[in-house]
Amino acid sequence: MIWDLHNHINGLPGATPDVHMENLIRFADRMGIERICVFMGYPFINEPTPEQLRAQNDQVLQALAHWSHRAFGFVYLSPQHLEFSLKEFDRCVRNGPMVGVKLWVARRASAPELDPIVEAAASMNAVIFQHTWHKTTGNLPGESEPADVAALAARHPGVPIICGHTGGEWETGIRAIRHLPDVYADVAGGDPTNGFVEMAVRELGARRVMYGSDSPGRGYASQLAKVMGADISEADRKLILGENLKRMMMPILQRKGIRV
Repeated sequence: MIWDLHNHINGLPGATPDVHMENLIRFADRMGIERICVFMGYPFINEPTPEQLRAQNDQVLQALAHWSHRAFGFVYLSPQHLEFSLKEFDRCVRNGPMVGVKLWVARRASAPELDPIVEAAASMNAVIFQHTWHKTTGNLPGESEPADVAALAARHPGVPIICGHTGGEWETGIRAIRHLPDVYADVAGGDPTNGFVEMAVRELGARRVMYGSDSPGRGYASQLAKVMGADISEADRKLILGENLKRMMMPILQRKGIRV
C-alpha cells in the first residue's frame, strides 16, 4: 500500500484542473501509488489574497471531483488572512470534502496567528501539513523552518503536525522536531539523498516518518527511491509508505464516512 502525502496540480500539462488531475493519476498509476493527497492550485503565489486562496481551493475541489476513490484534498489557508481562512476551513473541510490543511510561506509557523487554524483543524481531526525549508541562500520572509513547526507544536501538545520536507536540510530538521512526539517528518522533495530515511527512523521512530513526493515538482520514482532503497526493515518501510498516513487520516475519514 502506497499513499503519497504530498502532491500538487500546478506544473502539469492541461488547460483545466480535471486534465491536470488525470495526468497526475496517470503518473501515479505507473508507480503503483494507491492514494494521493493534493493541495494548492495554480499558479503558486507566496502571499495569496483571500480571493486567490479561494480560487486555488476551487481548482483542487474540481480536480478531486471525479477522483474521490483515489485522492484526498487539503484546504490551502493563510494566517495572513485569518478570519477568511477559518471560513474557508469550514467551507472546504467542516462542510466540504477536504480532510486536511496546507500551510505554505505567507507566515512562519511559529506565529500566533496559526493557533486558531490549528485549533479548528484539531476540532475536526484534520491533517495539518506545514511547508518548511532551511535554505543556505535564505528563506522567503514568511517561510518556516522546522524550528518554527517545533514552536507551534509545543503550543498544541497532542495535535499531529507534519513538517513538510523536514526542512530540506533534513539532518537539521530531524534534530529540530525529534523531541516532539506529535510532529511527523515528510520526506518529500529534494534529492533522493542516501541516509535521510535511515536517520529519520533512527531518531524519530518509523511511525513518525511519511512518504511523499512533491509531485510533479519531483518525480514519483526518485522520491519512492528514498524509501525503497533505505536500509530499514520491511515493517518500517510499510509504515512510511502508507500505514502512518492512513492511521493519521482515519479519524477524519471515519467522521466523514469516507471508506478506504
